[in-house]
Amino acid sequence: MEGSWKGILAVLVVLAGLAASGSSYQIIEGPRNATVLEGSEASFNCTISPGWSLIMWALNGRVVLSITPKEPIITDKHFTSVSYEEGGNFISEMIIHNVQLSDAGHIKCSLQNSDRDGSAFLSVQVMGALHIPGGSLIVTEDEPCNVNCCAVGWSPLPDIFWEVGVQASHSSYYSVPEPDDLQGAVSILTLTPQGNGTLTCVANMTGLHTHKSVTVNLTVVQPPLESSYQSEIRSHVMNEEVYRHHVTDTTCSPCDPGHSLLVTWFGRGGYTFSEDTTKQQSENLPPLGPGRGQEERKDN
Repeated sequence: MEGSWKGILAVLVVLAGLAASGSSYQIIEGPRNATVLEGSEASFNCTISPGWSLIMWALNGRVVLSITPKEPIITDKHFTSVSYEEGGNFISEMIIHNVQLSDAGHIKCSLQNSDRDGSAFLSVQVMGALHIPGGSLIVTEDEPCNVNCCAVGWSPLPDIFWEVGVQASHSSYYSVPEPDDLQGAVSILTLTPQGNGTLTCVANMTGLHTHKSVTVNLTVVQPPLESSYQSEIRSHVMNEEVYRHHVTDTTCSPCDPGHSLLVTWFGRGGYTFSEDTTKQQSENLPPLGPGRGQEERKDN
């Protein structure tokens, strides 16, 4: 009877030793959160004390990589492993190649026969396209104009700003999301240019030290010297004798602003322009002669 008790005690000692051995290894430092660009690589480290037998890496609850003391167990080349020692501890590094949006989520490093784990979160950003519609620009000097910069296919939306490489009396910009595109935005630059130069639109990725930019040339031209019919008339009137004919409207009350006369001026060069007038008295002006004057009633 005494011998059987000694055997039971021996088994208990062995089990206790195994339990103690199993609890001696642990995760010293787990992986850290990471934000990467789509198409790049993401890596996560897990530092473990000696004595472990199996390390498991999981993405969103699915084990994608396992590590034994002899070698890693790779079932998907999208996930690979690098291992090394530091200060007597073992460091397992999981690498995700060609990261896609579907890889975003919860990363976990765990050990066999252990309820402890280390976790982190992977964020994936997408750099889309950036363009200024129309390319190089030709605008009028000292006249305000708008220049658009379009960001398409970005996640999340970038921070957009402008680098104005032209002399301008005023410049400002603002950005708004595209109403029908969750991954699109447009930045509008308002500019009053005074010289030639370049305009650069820059889109920065949020949380990453990377950006994309697009540059266009801007050329200013002088405004036309005579851009309207009125300016043409004025230029000819200065050098020609103009006859003015006032006509009395005997049917309108002086207090009634609803009626006026359209009086036409005639220049000798054949150019005409008109003036609205209220009730006026005829002046002693040289007679216009047939076909040289014109009166027309109009209602305002």
